[in-house]
Amino acid sequence: MLLTGQAMASMDGSIVSVAAQTIREGLGADGAAIQLVVSGYLLTMGVLLVTCARIGDVIGHRRAFLLGLGWFTGASLLCGLAPSAGVLVLARVAQAAGAALLTPQIFALILRNWEDGPARRRAIGVYSMVLALGVALGQVIGGLVAGADLLGLSWRPIFLVNVPIGVILLAVGARVLPGSRPDDEPARLDPAGVAVLTVAMTALTVPLIFGRESGWPAWAWISLAGGVALLAAFAGYESRARHPLLDPAALRPSGVKPGLAACWIVMGCYTVFLLTLTLHLQGALGYSPLQAGLAFVPYTLGFGTLSLTWSRYPRWLRDALPVAGPLAFAGGAGLLALSWHPLGSVPLLMLAGAGHAAGYSPLIARITSLVEPRLASALSALNSTGPVLAGVTTVAGLGSVYFAAPSSAEGLLRVVAAVVVLLLIGTACAARVALLQTGARTAEANE
Repeated sequence: MLLTGQAMASMDGSIVSVAAQTIREGLGADGAAIQLVVSGYLLTMGVLLVTCARIGDVIGHRRAFLLGLGWFTGASLLCGLAPSAGVLVLARVAQAAGAALLTPQIFALILRNWEDGPARRRAIGVYSMVLALGVALGQVIGGLVAGADLLGLSWRPIFLVNVPIGVILLAVGARVLPGSRPDDEPARLDPAGVAVLTVAMTALTVPLIFGRESGWPAWAWISLAGGVALLAAFAGYESRARHPLLDPAALRPSGVKPGLAACWIVMGCYTVFLLTLTLHLQGALGYSPLQAGLAFVPYTLGFGTLSLTWSRYPRWLRDALPVAGPLAFAGGAGLLALSWHPLGSVPLLMLAGAGHAAGYSPLIARITSLVEPRLASALSALNSTGPVLAGVTTVAGLGSVYFAAPSSAEGLLRVVAAVVVLLLIGTACAARVALLQTGARTAEANE
């Protein structure tokens, strides 16, 4: 049930991209409105995730999940019924606010209700599969639904399909969803921390999402610099706050910082790899949006297979996966950029997908074993916000390189792939550092 909610939120981040042209024609919207429909969701989530994770501590993770799910379901109905582009933009922002409230509670509930061990590793494997594959599946489902024109509703069913699913989940969740054990000290929401972080995240994400379309004007760079400065101020404030919005204690155990960095970068590489290759298939090779989405099915198979099986591997193999995974992802992505063939791409996509899963799931599971249960929300916030920032940063940087050239220029695709490969090699190095530090910490604890 938790993972169904996660799948809905993940898919709605990408499902609109495939149907964007259909929405534009149906509502008579201009390019700016469509960009807000697509990007406003990601922007809102990036700004609100940390605050919403903390709300779970304040009101309870179960209650926050159900509240977010209800909000998301209602906003999805508004999206599907929107009479104009302006209403759709506002409904998408509301939908993202619901997603931001429900998604961090899922990881926090997993950490609080599954003890460290095989059961938690299996739960994290399934969670990470849904987290990543929801983006790819959103493209496929968006193409299928928009192309089918169900009941003559055109693009509207891509939102309306969430409504019956959300209602069922709310009815079932109210009965079966587990709560979380209360902390010794009641949590509080720090208004000053919320204000500083909201402004900082807005200053960072707005130029990353909209800067490329505007030609990277001066305001974008000023906003980025201000966002970084405010994040630094937020970090300093949190270290002294009595009730921190994002408890810095979650980052103190050895290995957590490089481990999280590795998880964020591998997710960012996935986002830009998916975007650039999908655009290349459509722009240079003439694939339809649905065909481009279906082309990634082997990737989903590779990712899903490893996500569901790695927890049963021997310990030595599980320890090797966080380093070997990014390297396998790099090899598959690099070879795909050199030459695309419908049949030859299948094993390479499966290799890249399996490498992506290997670089994320075992490492985030190792990190959870180092952090106290009371810090589950802080770790969940980091695990949710980091990939969003990594994704928009890589798309803003490498996407700008790709969009600067004609769609048929394979050389630019290879340049983007080369940078992704270098980032993934760096990810493997960060994962190795994290494993060495966490291994040393484990050895000290056993002495």
